[in-house]
Amino acid sequence: MSKPKKASDTGRTPMDSALRFLARARTIREVERHLDACEYGEVEVYETVERLKDLGLLNDLAYAEDFVRTRLATKPISRAHLREQLLSHETDQDAIEQALAGVDDETQQKSAFSVAEKYARQYAHLPSKERDEIVIRRLLARGYSYDDARAALAEAMGELGE
Repeated sequence: MSKPKKASDTGRTPMDSALRFLARARTIREVERHLDACEYGEVEVYETVERLKDLGLLNDLAYAEDFVRTRLATKPISRAHLREQLLSHETDQDAIEQALAGVDDETQQKSAFSVAEKYARQYAHLPSKERDEIVIRRLLARGYSYDDARAALAEAMGELGE
């Protein structure tokens, strides 16, 4: 059985490997880890990452801001969960803080409301106590505090006429 070839043995440059890996947005640390796994040298990894930054193809702040914007638009979660997810991508701490600065209390309340409204509609056929418990659990699972979850549920029920 033949041993898998290292990327450096295939004739690919570190830039080729990095660009293939950047088919979707990545953090600086993710690219560094990928290039390390391809067994490129430390200097090659550093130079490639710096070149990608210079070209505007690698930017943790832009990554974090886009991540936050996308998550809030598609599957809203709390600031705390956003922070955890960005940390799991090894995003730069300053970039995380700057990206989350735009998620103020009002934005968090709106996102909690949209989640509460979605699930309140989805479970409208259930008895109110059971529906409310499910909605609260869903909000808590997305990282919202119990108080935020209760407030969002109350607002959603007011909008739905209950």
